[in-house]
Amino acid sequence: MSFFDEADEPRAARRATSPRRRRSRSARRRPPARRTIVERRAVAAVAMLIVVLLIALGVHGCQVSQRDSALTDYQSNVAALIHSSDQTGSRLFSELSRASGSATATSRRSEINQVRVNADSELQHAGSIDVPSEVQPAQRYLLLTLQMRRDALADIAAEIQPAPGTLTSRDAVNRIAAEMARLNASDVLYSDYMVPAIVGALREAGVAVGGVKGVMIGGGQFLPNAQWLTPEYIALELGMPLPARSGKLAPGVHGHRMDSVSVGDTMLQTGSTNTVPDSPPPTFTCTFTNDGQNVETDVVVKVAVSGTAVSGLAIVPQTIPGQRATAEVTLNSAPPKGTYTVSATVEQVPGETVLTHNTLSFPVTFQ
Repeated sequence: MSFFDEADEPRAARRATSPRRRRSRSARRRPPARRTIVERRAVAAVAMLIVVLLIALGVHGCQVSQRDSALTDYQSNVAALIHSSDQTGSRLFSELSRASGSATATSRRSEINQVRVNADSELQHAGSIDVPSEVQPAQRYLLLTLQMRRDALADIAAEIQPAPGTLTSRDAVNRIAAEMARLNASDVLYSDYMVPAIVGALREAGVAVGGVKGVMIGGGQFLPNAQWLTPEYIALELGMPLPARSGKLAPGVHGHRMDSVSVGDTMLQTGSTNTVPDSPPPTFTCTFTNDGQNVETDVVVKVAVSGTAVSGLAIVPQTIPGQRATAEVTLNSAPPKGTYTVSATVEQVPGETVLTHNTLSFPVTFQ
């Protein structure tokens, strides 16, 4: 029996040691390697960083989009305000051109006061719009532009009633001319300061300006032409020539002769129909000669379309005996389509007695 017992002992011993070997192998398989843990953590960190970057880019994109939208909304508001202001200016000068004599002075003053109310409303509206920080300088220029226009209109309305008076007409017209200078300054402020400020802000933000797809900047011309800066022109438009200047009339012949009239490159002919575009209101270049013996000042040249209220005038500060002068006369509105007689006249100057060659007339078809 002992023989068999001794033979079985090694097997039992091997069986006893076998589970330990199995446990040792499983122990080697079960715990993950430290290198794998580090790699997984690195991948998670990179993924988190990517997510954060994407969120940051998204937030930045939204902020840029909001900023660009705010800037373009501001420009749209400005464009609407300036367009309205331009219309206010057109109405003002339409009323001034229609004014004539003391009988209509009160009604004209009332109508111009209503124009001033419009200008005041535009100024208040400008003060209430949202203004991004990038265009704060432009906004200051805009407010000053509209304020200058509103104040000038108020003072012009105040001077309209006394203008036709015999004693006060020159002073009143001179004050109106001073307010015209303020309106001209508002145009300069808008075009030379406000527009560059807003264009610079838009371009710095990457917003396209002009072209087919860009933001459009335009308008802003309140004063129709520089002749409104002269008291003589204002008086004539109001239908009340200024009192004659003091001083004795110089001896000798006084007067002018109308020589030719053209529109652009087209020289008008008296013997045949001339075709001229009706819009924009055409400008007539009138060439005339001082055929007298004296220097003449503040010479008025007028162009009128027969059968209509459409006309225009210009003032030449000085003409020299024997020399030609030129006047650029723009009609106060677009003439109606059709054929009319257009007359260009050098108005009579003090001491002029012969007027037969002061006017040229032409058949003109506006189309």
